[in-house]
Amino acid sequence: MMVKTYDAIIIGGGVVGSAIARELSRYQLDIAVLEKENDVCCATSGHNSGVLHAGYNNRPGSKMARLCVAGNAGFDQVAAELDIPFRRTGKLVIGFDGDDLRQLKRLKQQGQDNGCRGLCIVGRDRIKELIPDVQGEYALYSPNTGVLDPFQLTIGLAENAHHNGVRYLFGQQVTAIRRQEGLYHIQTTRGWFVSRWVINSAGLYSDRIANMLGVEGYQINPCRGEYFILDQRIGYLLPLPAYPVPNEHSGGLGIHLTPTVDGNIMIGPSADYIDQRDDYAVTRPVMDMLLEEGSRIFPLLRREHFIRNFAGIRPKLTGPGCGGFHDFVIECAPQAPNTVNLIGIESPGLTASTPIAREVVQLIGERERLEEKCDFDPLRRRPPRLRELSVDEQQQMIRENPDYGQVICRCELISKAEVMAAINNPLGVRTMTGIKYRCRSMMGRCQGGYCQTRIAEMLLEKQGGAYDQLLYHHDGSNLFYGRVR
Repeated sequence: MMVKTYDAIIIGGGVVGSAIARELSRYQLDIAVLEKENDVCCATSGHNSGVLHAGYNNRPGSKMARLCVAGNAGFDQVAAELDIPFRRTGKLVIGFDGDDLRQLKRLKQQGQDNGCRGLCIVGRDRIKELIPDVQGEYALYSPNTGVLDPFQLTIGLAENAHHNGVRYLFGQQVTAIRRQEGLYHIQTTRGWFVSRWVINSAGLYSDRIANMLGVEGYQINPCRGEYFILDQRIGYLLPLPAYPVPNEHSGGLGIHLTPTVDGNIMIGPSADYIDQRDDYAVTRPVMDMLLEEGSRIFPLLRREHFIRNFAGIRPKLTGPGCGGFHDFVIECAPQAPNTVNLIGIESPGLTASTPIAREVVQLIGERERLEEKCDFDPLRRRPPRLRELSVDEQQQMIRENPDYGQVICRCELISKAEVMAAINNPLGVRTMTGIKYRCRSMMGRCQGGYCQTRIAEMLLEKQGGAYDQLLYHHDGSNLFYGRVR
């Protein structure tokens, strides 16, 4: 059987892989994305703090610093083009003593060296003006930091890439790659693919894909961060992120508190190196630690405000012995022609995703001529959300489509029309979390206790099949077993 030959195959459909897909779709290229999961934000891209970083945490002269600062500066345009929920809230890095103050001054100078604008050291009075309920004696104030919806960013990039001709293929775990007569033959769990270029954006598995391409010497060290999500009822108490002074030798930025664009607060993440790259367990000792550490900055924390916990995993190149941050690896290795390997893309990869993608395009463009499309469309629009509309607009939507008048998710005020728009998404995703990430159903205080079975019924009615074939998230995460009433 004849196998289609692509110009470029991107391995990994997270935020960086999807940003690369979108940037490459500006050119006359036949592109596919191979993603081992059932959606585009099932791993690191969907399990993070959702912060648009300013760039002061990264070493001057590093790719991390340069691309983070560029990503922050250009994000207003990306958010406008892709209709991404986003706010420039500002951010405080809180200190309590002289040692902390010295570290804050170091961060400020580092940020200025990186090109961050507006950084300043503030005292207790200014801290109280910005966040009255946060404790601290000193803080670094970063006015250009923001919060965004990481699900919508990843989905928006992918949908726009798809709109411009990129093919997304899910459930395609890469198992082998070989080069023959100038082409790469990629074997997955579901078949073979052939391409002139391979872009390795596999995140936690990027070192293994690099090895398959003949690029050795990299080792991803998975570092798990656990989080709590707090009820929207107290969201107004934290208008901007509050971070502790970071430990230079840890795997992260410390236990911080972050408001979300939807009105929740998140506490976390922890930073624990683990053995398995897919171990998303949440643990009682870490949960207790999050409460204790978070309360140091934000004393109003109470267990009754917690509605969910979750974990994310960073693909770190630094190991537990040294901690800290290794620079992004974005390279065309001479031993593997026509490949770009992206390895160790951890935080601030979300912020830097579009500049990273443009760097990949530049590397390819240095090796072959890229011809721009005349009909590239940079715009993507989310389906309307009932809760974001005025009463008059809601009434007009209901007159035009009565399904907007039937509320499916009471906690988040999500209508049947919004759930159906999520079910009919352009990428063809058909999992419960795929619906959840697109319209925020099942994300409220009851966490799906009211709406989950209704959404499952709607999804099954749309796609057909038996109840026991319905997946919550990953393959094997069947929502129902046996006889269902």
